[in-house]
Amino acid sequence: MDNSRKRLIDAALRLFLSHGVHITGVTAIASLAGVTKMTLYSHFPSKDSLIVACLDERDRRWREEVARTLAQHPDPVSSMLAFFDLYERFLLRDSGRGCLFVNSAAEFPQPDHPVRLAVSRHKQGIRENLSALAASAGIRNADIAAEGLFILLEGSFVSGAMSQATPVFDTARRMAHGWIQQQESQEQSA
Repeated sequence: MDNSRKRLIDAALRLFLSHGVHITGVTAIASLAGVTKMTLYSHFPSKDSLIVACLDERDRRWREEVARTLAQHPDPVSSMLAFFDLYERFLLRDSGRGCLFVNSAAEFPQPDHPVRLAVSRHKQGIRENLSALAASAGIRNADIAAEGLFILLEGSFVSGAMSQATPVFDTARRMAHGWIQQQESQEQSA
């Protein structure tokens, strides 16, 4: 990635995470990146395209973190529960303002907007990871299990951001573990 482009994405991510997407202007992004607005617009034809690039970069970083985390948890149940650790780490790392993807979706409510589509790709990737892990754990309705875990994860993130406290992840992790065990026991008795 071009150094100016990388600096712009890093600067925009930092500002979007700390202040929000709409409120952050391109002048502030260019200034933090140490480039001119003309340079910003030579890499990104619009602020929306910069936002999409930031979300795509954020998704890439997330997927790398998922891969590293899952490599440490060879058991699929342990891997599913490790997502709570991932969510908690990202909340703490990002100043507790909540999920950049959810916040961006709220600021771009049109379902076919490129920003909203980038958010959907990211969230669908999480669901797919969870579904694959649930299937590996032998849960017959893996997609339903994944959706339940996804709802717990997303709710934990929002609750953690609202309260500025992370014990919510411990509670959600325990709830998820109990629910997974219930799904497994239903599978075994079926």
